[in-house]
Amino acid sequence: MDKIAGLKEILALDPKSSFARYGIAMELVKRGEIDAALAEFDTLIANDPDYTAGYFMAAQTLAKAERNLEAIERLKAGIACAARTGNRHALSEMQSMLDELER
Repeated sequence: MDKIAGLKEILALDPKSSFARYGIAMELVKRGEIDAALAEFDTLIANDPDYTAGYFMAAQTLAKAERNLEAIERLKAGIACAARTGNRHALSEMQSMLDELER
């Protein structure tokens, strides 16, 4: 069984599983299925707005796809999330990426 199929089984049992949703998004990124991955990140963030890694990885995915304006917006939302949840490491990483993209 491939990873996505296994993660979808987890989602069948728990549709709001942030772990499974994030894993599916990351696997889709690896496969180059950018739009599908971004849709998973969007669902993840809608279901779990405090899942900081979702914002950062979505922003990285958008930046790699040369969708910098969207990446900047995702980073800003992620920075707010990291500040809200006290995740200083993620906040620092996202701020660095934001600074690079805004140059």
